Amino acid sequence: MNPIEKILSNFPIMIIDGAMATELENHGCNLNDRLWSAKILMENPDLIKQVHTDYFKAGADCAITASYQATIEGYREKGLNEEEAVDLIKKSVVIATKARDEFWTDIEYQNNRPKPLVAASVGPYGAFLADGSEYRGNYSLNEDELVEFHRERIKILIEAGADILACETIPCLIEAKAITRVLKEFPDVYAWISFSAKDELHISDGEKIADCAKWIDGEKQIAAIGINCSAPNIIESLIKEIKDQTTKPIIVYPNSGEEYDATNKQWKEIAPSNQFTTSTQRWYKAGANIIGGCCRTTPEDIRAISAWARK
Repeated sequence: MNPIEKILSNFPIMIIDGAMATELENHGCNLNDRLWSAKILMENPDLIKQVHTDYFKAGADCAITASYQATIEGYREKGLNEEEAVDLIKKSVVIATKARDEFWTDIEYQNNRPKPLVAASVGPYGAFLADGSEYRGNYSLNEDELVEFHRERIKILIEAGADILACETIPCLIEAKAITRVLKEFPDVYAWISFSAKDELHISDGEKIADCAKWIDGEKQIAAIGINCSAPNIIESLIKEIKDQTTKPIIVYPNSGEEYDATNKQWKEIAPSNQFTTSTQRWYKAGANIIGGCCRTTPEDIRAISAWARK
């Protein structure tokens, strides 16, 4: 049984965590860097562990590791050798696992919830480019080249002991297909695939989310499909489109309702500040049974989900 199926067979909803980078910035980290939160694996790994713990205490049933932009190539650009880069990518899983295991020793937190999972974040090729193309999907690489890009990091994260892979902010179906091909080299491993979306019907490169869901429905190792790092006001429609094409669990963890201006490197509010928390129950009723937050969400947002989901 895959890890998500195991939780959802005993609980109606699985809560995932919120933004890692936002919390690191709230603790004073400067993430204006190509490596983003993966930079803090080098500088302050204990702080990453603290953020994971804060999300577990808020009610998260799953921690997503700080490996979204952690690649061997990216660390090499910082002057590290391959062995050091591999160790840092593995460390992202080790930190989250240690935080989870220490948290779970406290009986106070074990009531009416599953033992949390550690999901190793696999960011898209666009995240490595650090040019915003994970919201466009206009890659110059073909499917075979994307397989080569993802293979080594996925292997490292699996060897580090992650419970599941979080293949997230995927902007195009060709990249989802490439990741699924890599997974078949590790037949006992499961992953979720969550796309970035441009509107109520389409993922970032313009492909229909319904077509993506239809294709993924036949892939045994994909444990869930959904949307992340997108505006909350388009999520409900996307859930319905996915639900029409698959019986797989649906995962959603959108942004808080702010939009990132890549030119000025600032967030601007495009929706009411409470839209995220007031929408989560609607997403559940629409068919999403794995819910959390992406950019600009905090432990307080996860605590708000937990408040109604644990009832």
